Amino acid sequence: MTAPEGFKASARRAGFKESNDLDLALLLAPDGAVCCGTFTESFVRASCIDLSQKRLRETGGRVRAVMINSGQANACTGDAGSEANLLATQVVAEKLGLKPQEVLINSTGVIGVPIPMHKLLKAIDPLIEALNENGGSNAAKAILTTDLVQKECALKADLGGQIVRIGGMAKGSGMIHPNMATMLAYLTCDAAIPENIWRPMVKRAVEKSFNSISVDGDTSTNDTFLAFNAGKDLDKKYWNSLENGLLELTKYLAKAIARDGEGANILLEVNVVGTNSDHDALLIARTIVSSSLVKAALNGCDPNWGRIIAAAGRAGVSFRSEEVCLWFGPYQLLSNGQPIQYDCETVKEYMKLCMKGDYLESDCVLIRLSIGKGSGSARAWGCDLSEKYVRINADYTT
Repeated sequence: MTAPEGFKASARRAGFKESNDLDLALLLAPDGAVCCGTFTESFVRASCIDLSQKRLRETGGRVRAVMINSGQANACTGDAGSEANLLATQVVAEKLGLKPQEVLINSTGVIGVPIPMHKLLKAIDPLIEALNENGGSNAAKAILTTDLVQKECALKADLGGQIVRIGGMAKGSGMIHPNMATMLAYLTCDAAIPENIWRPMVKRAVEKSFNSISVDGDTSTNDTFLAFNAGKDLDKKYWNSLENGLLELTKYLAKAIARDGEGANILLEVNVVGTNSDHDALLIARTIVSSSLVKAALNGCDPNWGRIIAAAGRAGVSFRSEEVCLWFGPYQLLSNGQPIQYDCETVKEYMKLCMKGDYLESDCVLIRLSIGKGSGSARAWGCDLSEKYVRINADYTT
């Protein structure tokens, strides 16, 4: 997060979790920063979502800071939850010399549980004092909940003699399903892009990355993606190159979330081609990676292609089944709607190698589906459904 010049971050242990892990993070963008965001589409939403959207709208994206707590979602907590967000952002703003409208707050954790404000307020001073240009990694740790690994990435490019860096971090392991960007994620960039250009640029990257993953079919009340830029103006002829970088970074983080799905053993990538539009291809790919039957078969390394075709057929996209072709990795299982002979044990072994990370050509099971002659294509990512997922979520709050 702090690889781009001028950005600072910090993290503290405020005591929101029973563990001794970091659980409170702060990101500070340089003066003149532009921020845009995408948020949960759920009608049940934490008040921090409404506050963030309101402030981004009122300031035209001129937001400088975001504080993130892990452990309590502060969703469905009524007026007390809203008042806590206002107080926390006001205190942070005063201590940073900013206006309250320039500060956002995000929360993640158990729904219905408020933030312990006495702990939060006590941690703000040391959190601000710890802000530094190398604090990104600790911030990436502090936002985790059931995640097994932290998720962060940075890219650098020379665009017309201007060195441009983008950085990002994300959290997410459960309650992951395409419906905006189901998780918390943040991006920074040290090239200045106008807000009216930055917003659609980021939205397009989200659609092809965070909106293309699924772990369990559930979305959250707190889903947030925020993207900041600040620095020297970038020549508009390099905007497309920058957008390509945004997409690569968001795809990396999105795949990291799917790979770290609760109880997951393996990453799944579904590539759909031949549709009339990219949107149609994405609908089919999302439906396949979201299918519980497909995910269960993946867990058992069972190349049950019928479940994949069935999922594609209920995606709401019209196609002719007699034109469908299907591959598992390098192995074709279906041609023009007809099953073809294949060695089941060979395909199972391919899946097992991917699960172990021993397949040299890829770090995930690749399923390719061709359904027609159109130019549309899209990719989506998911993971297997294991017994461990049930155990994790059977006693999540008890």
